[in-house]
Amino acid sequence: MGILQRCLDTHKEAPILTINASVIPHGDEDLGDNLLYYDYNIDHLLSLQAKGQTMEDESYVSAFRSFEGEVYENYIYEKLLRFATNEPKIKQFIIKGPHKSRTHAQSDALSVSWKGQIIYRARHKEIGEFDGLLFTDKDLYFIEMTLVKSVSNLKKRLRKKRALLEVLFPRYNVKSILVLNEGATGTTELPEYASVWFTKPYSAAHLLDRLSTDSPRAAMIRIESDKIAHAEEIKTASFKYYATLSWMLRSLRNGKLIDWDFFRKAATQRYHDIYTKVYIGYLSMEDFSSIVPGLSFEKSQATRAIVAIEKDHSGGYFLTYFLRHAGKKLDNITIADGVAKVAKKDPLGITLTEMNHLDKMMDENFGLTLEQHREIEKTLKTITHK
Repeated sequence: MGILQRCLDTHKEAPILTINASVIPHGDEDLGDNLLYYDYNIDHLLSLQAKGQTMEDESYVSAFRSFEGEVYENYIYEKLLRFATNEPKIKQFIIKGPHKSRTHAQSDALSVSWKGQIIYRARHKEIGEFDGLLFTDKDLYFIEMTLVKSVSNLKKRLRKKRALLEVLFPRYNVKSILVLNEGATGTTELPEYASVWFTKPYSAAHLLDRLSTDSPRAAMIRIESDKIAHAEEIKTASFKYYATLSWMLRSLRNGKLIDWDFFRKAATQRYHDIYTKVYIGYLSMEDFSSIVPGLSFEKSQATRAIVAIEKDHSGGYFLTYFLRHAGKKLDNITIADGVAKVAKKDPLGITLTEMNHLDKMMDENFGLTLEQHREIEKTLKTITHK
């Protein structure tokens, strides 16, 4: 029996690539010890083992599932690498992990990070990571391998990755393939450019046993093929992350409260997916406090609340707010049913560098009154997205 028990092609843009049981055998036999050569974050997992924790303990289960997800990604990648070398329709397959010499990721380019992941960076911040990338004559597929039980919440991630690849590779039709364990739900809710390949249940327990000891391992199996491509050698279209961010803000506020025609344009929505939010201006702290009376900002040094528009999972839009309380202390605040929810942003993340950029360009012309804020909210309720 092959690794893939069935292929789900329920969407209009079904992939030209198909895999069946006769193409890819199930099991690790054809991989040798290759899976042992990838980087894994197992220190925490091993420390829990040392404390005597097992699959009966919630914290151990969580750590093990995270590790198993890493192994599954590498397992499927190894299978796809072998498949790609023999599939005539595939012209290029980007190598990563132990198949490539370690290099530092490049800025404003597609490259492979020191840990072996295919990523795209804007300056020094990662804005996209891809489990796998393969090219046919006209199509570019990005592969997602995951052990999640439901893919309903993956739509935002898929939109972002597809939009970024459409900007970087404008001549290709960008599609996605999700490789999941059989039983995963939510697949019928995925966009039409995404197809799903199901695999038999996978366990990484045997690999953890090998990694936790100094047992000998066989030499790495190197795949030789003229289809193997290096990410840094593939030419991409120019994408100036922060310049585009500025252009969108100025265009949206071009002599109007919001230029909704510009907002609705396909190009704008593509960039919206890349940035995940569209910045439109700011509210004074006094006005913002009146919107979220349940929150206290006594110890905050924030002078204003940056306002942005995000997409929700159901096809609508909502407003979201960013408050910089201090140098690297940034909160993202959303309001649902009158209740404010506060999420702390990564002090090393891309959103903080976006705030730095906006602080330099967003003068008083980008200020919003409460009345304008209400007008924007009202208009957003009438707009939907795919």
